[in-house]
Amino acid sequence: MPLYTPVKKIKNKKERTRTAQKLLALKESLNEIPVKTLDKNILIATWNIREFDSAAYGKRSTEAMAYIAEIIDRFDLVAVQEVRDDLVALNKLMYMLGKWWKCVYTDVTEGKGGNKERLAFLYDSRKLKFSGLSGEVVIPPIEIKEKGKKIVYQPSEQLFRTPFLVGFQAGWFKFMISTVHIIYGESKNDSPKRVKEIEALSDFLAKRVRGKTALFKNLILLGDFNIFKPSNKTFKEIDKNFNVPEALQSLPSNAIKNKHYDQIAYKFMDDVKLTNAGVFDCFKTVYTLEDEAQYAKNMGDSYLKSSKGVIRTPASQSKYYKTYWRTHQISDHLPMWAEFEIDFSDKYLKKIIG
Repeated sequence: MPLYTPVKKIKNKKERTRTAQKLLALKESLNEIPVKTLDKNILIATWNIREFDSAAYGKRSTEAMAYIAEIIDRFDLVAVQEVRDDLVALNKLMYMLGKWWKCVYTDVTEGKGGNKERLAFLYDSRKLKFSGLSGEVVIPPIEIKEKGKKIVYQPSEQLFRTPFLVGFQAGWFKFMISTVHIIYGESKNDSPKRVKEIEALSDFLAKRVRGKTALFKNLILLGDFNIFKPSNKTFKEIDKNFNVPEALQSLPSNAIKNKHYDQIAYKFMDDVKLTNAGVFDCFKTVYTLEDEAQYAKNMGDSYLKSSKGVIRTPASQSKYYKTYWRTHQISDHLPMWAEFEIDFSDKYLKKIIG
């Protein structure tokens, strides 16, 4: 379980009490997710934690960080997108999770498309062993034959935010895992740039895991693909090379539940089975719509007036709380997860028997 010392140190008694009460409720609601075991299963999640943390939107409160830590602690391994160049928030989260939790993350992606973001994996070191493999995915050049003899290498266009590939082991299960934050592009179902990035990555990783130099023959691909709906070409570019849990295909993953931005896909050689999958709606328990009045003071003047100084109506205040303020405390994405059965020792022994 996470450390609750920071909660105890919250100076405002009302806020401290509310945080403790909400944590108890959150722990109860997290029971919808399967229980972690030492060697029978592995729980893997992906979560785009909005602007984690950006000076432009302010730092998260200790209350919000406590809720994020509680959710992450329910899993064994969590891929996190939108970790910013400033690591203060990530370091605070790691402290709250406890010393047994470790993390590995990328350098900052520069340029406008990179948005000064990092990709990270947080993992429970009591369960998972880091293999040593860690790298950012670079799409290789395209080989073009001229007159059937000479080979010319044409550089491939790289993804705006370089995907992150890491190797882990849990029990007998050895695997590579890659997390992404695909470019958003145009605000439509199949933005050409978005399709191109997913296609290039899906094809490359599918080929990579089959190759002779692959460290492990099991691969999980997950993260924020900015997919609008499963019927889109963006989704099909993943589905053609990897298995996507059927349960996740009908579950939107953004906070307002109208988009399928996040996905978990896999390609295994070992006899590892998917046993469960889902999306956890934390807003049913924390920062609920009914909690709005409790946070009026926390939201400050922006809750009362727009950026242009216009006095907000009650409806406008509620919209600000629902779609803006609370999603910068928690996120505008919901954590998506999958459970895999990783104990295939019985089958192994039966093969020995013949």
